[in-house]
Amino acid sequence: MKKLLLITLICILYSTVSYAQKFGYVDTDKILNKMSEYTDAQTKIDNIAKQWQEEIARKYKEIDDLYREYQAQQILLSEDMKLKREEEITDKEKAVKELQKQRFGQGGDLFKKREELIKPIQEKVFNAINKMAQTKGLDFVFDKSSGTTVLYSDAKFDFSNEIIKTLGY
Repeated sequence: MKKLLLITLICILYSTVSYAQKFGYVDTDKILNKMSEYTDAQTKIDNIAKQWQEEIARKYKEIDDLYREYQAQQILLSEDMKLKREEEITDKEKAVKELQKQRFGQGGDLFKKREELIKPIQEKVFNAINKMAQTKGLDFVFDKSSGTTVLYSDAKFDFSNEIIKTLGY
């Protein structure tokens, strides 16, 4: 009876060990920062954002100048002229706010540009990770850079450098 229990216990332990899941992790920030096309794309996005921000700042300054001019001339203007100027200023403010939303809002031009330039690079990295995971027989690959709950990681499970080499960087 003891022998049967021991054999059963050994079989259970052996089966759990043989079905152990393999995992690894990568640091996508580290990988992306090694890729020149990513840094180039990020620079382009930053430059575009800066240009758009400067454009919006210029428009706000124009509105501010119009408002100051209106305040200075307000005493001399008729009620009709006052309303016309106030409406003009309000319309310009609405237009600038709409432009700002169009450029920087959710789903705006900056989001689309980032998706256009960065997404193909991310897909390239994702495909390399998938290929490496299949080659190594990994069940899970975690991204250390995305703030997931990886509380401890042994460096022997970090495959970031292998992905960088696979991508040719």
